[in-house]
Amino acid sequence: MFEIPAALLSWFYGFTNSYTIAIALIAAVVMAITTPLTLKSTKGMLEMQKLAPEMRKLQNEYRNDRQTLNEEMMKLYQEHKVNPMASCLPLLAQAPVFYIMFRVLRGLAYRPTGAARPISDAVWGAFERPDEVADPGFIPRYLSIDSELYQSVFGRQSIGSWGLDLSLSAAEAVADSFMTGLPYVLLVTLLGGMYFFQQRMVAARASISPTMSVGQQKLMQYLPVFFAVFQIFFLSALVVYYIFQTLFRIAQQAYITRAFYGHDESLGRQAQRAGEAAREEAKNNPDGGGGLFAQAKRELSGGAKPDAKSKPSKPSKSDANSKPDTSKPAPKREVTSKRVTPPKNRPTPSAGAKGRPTPSRQEAQANKAKATKSAKSARPKSPKKRT
Repeated sequence: MFEIPAALLSWFYGFTNSYTIAIALIAAVVMAITTPLTLKSTKGMLEMQKLAPEMRKLQNEYRNDRQTLNEEMMKLYQEHKVNPMASCLPLLAQAPVFYIMFRVLRGLAYRPTGAARPISDAVWGAFERPDEVADPGFIPRYLSIDSELYQSVFGRQSIGSWGLDLSLSAAEAVADSFMTGLPYVLLVTLLGGMYFFQQRMVAARASISPTMSVGQQKLMQYLPVFFAVFQIFFLSALVVYYIFQTLFRIAQQAYITRAFYGHDESLGRQAQRAGEAAREEAKNNPDGGGGLFAQAKRELSGGAKPDAKSKPSKPSKSDANSKPDTSKPAPKREVTSKRVTPPKNRPTPSAGAKGRPTPSRQEAQANKAKATKSAKSARPKSPKKRT
């Protein structure tokens, strides 16, 4: 998976003898592969937006029947030959390409450390270069050892091109000295400016008929700029790759604007008008539609709302004049007491016992002492004898 793009990068270096030009050419190849996917994704998204008014009507009509709504939506997709996943799958397919190129370019400046250090020592010993064991250089990954790119990088401490060391990041260069790191910081700043310009092109299309709020547009416009800030920790080879890739993306966005938004009957303009019609339909029917999430929210909030026009029925005159029959006594309601847990250290009286319950041992002793005391107080005192 990584060897094929690494071999292509090595082949470009073989006839250009320049790391920067080889990286620019590999960026062009990647964009040539991903551009058809981007165009297909854009077309699928616009076709889905073009069906927005009809989808809104179906949501209003079947807002209380989710199963029927899903069936009607599938019929609508089949009738217009629209695939809902067409706008998502191409974008997901670009993620592996991004990861592969990230690993390949980082692999150029691979320096074994930690647990991989014994492996590098064995490699240097196999090439009869024991002097490199103390200060090992780069061992490029995913490249053939016979390739010219591998031989040019193997064992070196830097990858110089156009006055820059592509194996350094802007953070590492600034840590060395500010003047040394200034060109690397300017390179990252250039990348952030290109990201901002690219998103301005996308925002200009959305401003014709905005489908997002102003806050969302600002977020999508400035988010790539924040992504560029993290490039100060990436190798300069990766920054150079992203710069050339962004250049090609700017050209790609210019083509999309001309092809899909060039005239009034273009697919993009039709989709924008359909989006406006769908928003008007949503304003006229605020309680309906809104997709599955809105339906679930309505169901959780209590389902159907009561009709405001319906009023509680008033009692009739016959019911109002009728009086309750007091000739017969009302039946007595049998009151049952709740079960109470008996207190501790006190015996529970049996169901068939009558009279007072049997006292506990402590109560019996207290009663006995009280009776003895009262008996002594009631006994007459004997007269004292005279001497």
